[in-house]
Amino acid sequence: MEYVLFAIVAYLLGSIPSALIVGKVGYNIDIRKHGSGNLGGTNTFRVLGVKAGIIVTLADILKGTLATLMPIFFDIEVYQLAIGIFAVLGHTYPLFARFKGGKAVATSGGIILAVNPILFAVMIVTFLLTLKISKYVSLSSMITGVVSFVVSIFFGDIGLMIVVGVLTLFVVYRHIANIKRIINKTEPKITWM
Repeated sequence: MEYVLFAIVAYLLGSIPSALIVGKVGYNIDIRKHGSGNLGGTNTFRVLGVKAGIIVTLADILKGTLATLMPIFFDIEVYQLAIGIFAVLGHTYPLFARFKGGKAVATSGGIILAVNPILFAVMIVTFLLTLKISKYVSLSSMITGVVSFVVSIFFGDIGLMIVVGVLTLFVVYRHIANIKRIINKTEPKITWM
């Protein structure tokens, strides 16, 4: 019963559309009608700027972290990573935004932050280095997932390795259109780094 309750709360927490809220409250803009229409940090950076992008990215990370830490807050023994995955599903398919959300990158990172801050630091460094070199947020997200999976093997935690692997596959799946655009050289590069 605890799993069901925590999964529902984590999904609802993940469903909070940070980009939509920041866009409407701070800028009077429905971000779904601009840029890629995606409710994630990247589209927020492109449409609303650096300040809004940072706020949305941090909020999306926090959703994953809070969902994953909930069992500890309530002193209930359930597998934290399993609960965190529901926050990612909520972020990607949000109840509060017609089931059209972000691409799961920041919220997935938030899950890892909750259980393994060292791996999270590796993710941040990998993402920023790859972004600096490639200028592609999508490519940086996918490479970060792959590197994180490889690094997770060295922690000796099978559950962590499986969850990072599943999240990486999910992030790649969510970026299929981006992969096609990268191949066709039509994927936009960042200009703010």
